[in-house]
Order: sequence, then C-alpha cells, then structure tokens
Amino acid sequence: MKLLHTADWHIGKQLNGFDLLEEQWHAFTQIREIAKMEKVDGIIIAGDLFDRAIPSVSAVKALNEMFYLLNMEDGFPIYAVSGNHDSAQRLQFGGEWFERQHLHLATTIADALKPIETDTTQVFLLPFFDPIDARIYFEKEPDEIRTINDAMPLVINEMTTQFHPEKHQLLVTHFHVQGEGNEAYELTSETTSTVGGLSAVAASHFQLFDYVALGHLHLYQASPNHKMRYSGSPVKFNTKEAKNQKGVYIVELDGELTTRFIPIQPKKDLIVLKGTYEELCSSEFYTQQPAKGSAFFSIKLTNRPLDQNPRQRLSEIYGDIVELHYLLEKTSGDMEIQHMRKRTALNEEEMIATFYKEMTGQPLSDRQQEWTEEMLISLRKEGGQS
Repeated sequence: MKLLHTADWHIGKQLNGFDLLEEQWHAFTQIREIAKMEKVDGIIIAGDLFDRAIPSVSAVKALNEMFYLLNMEDGFPIYAVSGNHDSAQRLQFGGEWFERQHLHLATTIADALKPIETDTTQVFLLPFFDPIDARIYFEKEPDEIRTINDAMPLVINEMTTQFHPEKHQLLVTHFHVQGEGNEAYELTSETTSTVGGLSAVAASHFQLFDYVALGHLHLYQASPNHKMRYSGSPVKFNTKEAKNQKGVYIVELDGELTTRFIPIQPKKDLIVLKGTYEELCSSEFYTQQPAKGSAFFSIKLTNRPLDQNPRQRLSEIYGDIVELHYLLEKTSGDMEIQHMRKRTALNEEEMIATFYKEMTGQPLSDRQQEWTEEMLISLRKEGGQS
C-alpha cells in the first residue's frame, strides 16, 4: 500500500493578522499533484484540519472543496482524524455518506477501534482525545485514567485484538509523541499547553504498528523514529518554522517500510531578518532580499531607531511584516517586563497553579489539579483553541 502522509493543514489560520488561505491553497495544489504523480492508494491527513473549533465560512468552504477535489474528482481515499484544534463534534457529520466515498474521518475513540480494511493493510484512525473522553468510553474512575499515557494502553489493546496476522497495521493519530529521535528536539506546535491530552505520549505505546502517521508537531524533523513520523505542516505558521523545509511523506508498506520526504515550495516564504535599522533600510541590503510583497518578513532590530514610525518605513521597503522585535541590552526595567511576560506565557494550568500557590502558600492537591484539568478541557471544547 502506498500513501501520502500530510497533517496540520490549519485551514483558516492567520499569521499575526495576515490571511494564509492563498498559501494553503498553493500547498494543497502541490500535495494534489504529488499524490497524482506518485499514484498513491490514499491520502492521510493526521489532524488539525481547521485552525479553530469554530472555523470561518471561508475555511469550511476551502476544506470542503479540497476534499471534493481529492476524493470525488481524483478518486483518492482519504484517511483523516480530528486534531486538538478541530471540534470533533462539528466534524461528526456525513459519516455513512463519507464511508461510501472512501472518505474516512475519525473523531471519537469508538471510531478508532474500527479499522479500515484494505487488501493488504488495516488502517486505524485515532483522533486527538482528552483523558476525560477515555474515562467515559472505558467507564473508568478519575484516578484510573488521569493522563493520555494512562489511557493509551487501553486504546491500543483494543486495537491489537483486531490485528490480522497477514496484514500490515497502520495508525494515524494526532499527539505529541516522544521517542529517542526527538527527546532533545526543539518542538513547535500550535500550543504549549500540557492540559490533558496535550502532554507528551510515549512512543513505546505504538511499537506494534508497522507505521504511525503523526500530526500535531509542525516540523518533520521532530519524528520520534523511522516508523513513527511527523509530516509537519504544509505551510510555515510561525517564525520558529521559518528555516524549515515543508513537505509530505510518501509511505510504502509493501514488505519493508519505506518513506520518502517530498518538499513543498511556499507561495510566499517566511524570512527572518536581523540587523540595525539603518542596515535593513540600506538599498545595498534590501535589494538582496525577495521583492516587496513576495514574502512574509519577521524583523529583529539590534538598535532602537530615531525614526518615529520604523514599522511603516520597513513595510514600504519589504511589504508584509508579520513581526517587529527589538534585540537590545536589557535594563532592570526590561528584566521586570521580561519576568512579567514569562508569567503571562504560562499555559492555563500553570497559571492557575502558580496563582493558587502565591495566594495560599500551598501547591494544588491531586484532586484540585484534576478539577482544573477537567474545567479547562470543557472550556477548550466549548470555545476552541487559541
């Protein structure tokens, strides 16, 4: 079986106010051409189809059209799961109709335990889920399943009982999976939260599968090992991804596992520039950069310019500036501001725990941590991801 593995489309995503839909369509067109050229047997999309739980009308329209082109016009089976940015409930529509068209979209644990059977392969689709979802499904007490690592053995055990000895087993899922290959890697994803399912999942849970197609981390280099891979996102979504190549994996499961990474070229690249204001405004420098309007720029200034509106001047030269930062020597006042920013950069769970300890002098108890986690999970499901 030959498959194209992609993930983290985040349709509807903006980059600091700049709409990325044109870039996403440009990447999609390349994905479609690669699938045709490679004559794949199906397309894997490992979660985060949308950027928000309640996507915009334009985002819904775009994804619908993309699915139509791949599935109805080109005839590719699609194997997709919901991610932490998607609303599993809102994606639970058209199930029977989708199945008849070989568009397989899993949004629940129950979906994950029904493998899609092909002549040579069993495909298991495991969407992102929270510990509370596993407690409800498996009818367990809170102290029995507190984390995803507690829940995962139950899920995998249910899957392995259905393994066909003469077929390959492939898993599609959307979690931060940690193994030997990415323990020390600087990871980038769309959230730093460790609430519930967003904490790292041990790669050892998935060792019985012939291939694990992962989504959630946006860099393909963050893969845990050779048979558990992140495809990465097809578009650069933040400056940490600026220097990283985007693309897809072609996965073949005929006998031995083989994987090939095929690059995708951006419509408008994301470029980081660093220097003094005077250097960046010099024609000697900016004429060496992509033409105005042909790229997104993140600019880091090493001095504070006298110009009262440096961003306007830089925009006149470079066009789309998504970020403007100052890299200056820190004063005591700057250090205090930095300390405050670090505190505001904490995820929700950490902020609540820190506040509680500052107010009471005591850390949260296990039960209080559990209540906090359940409350935040509930809020996230109601309001979507930030």
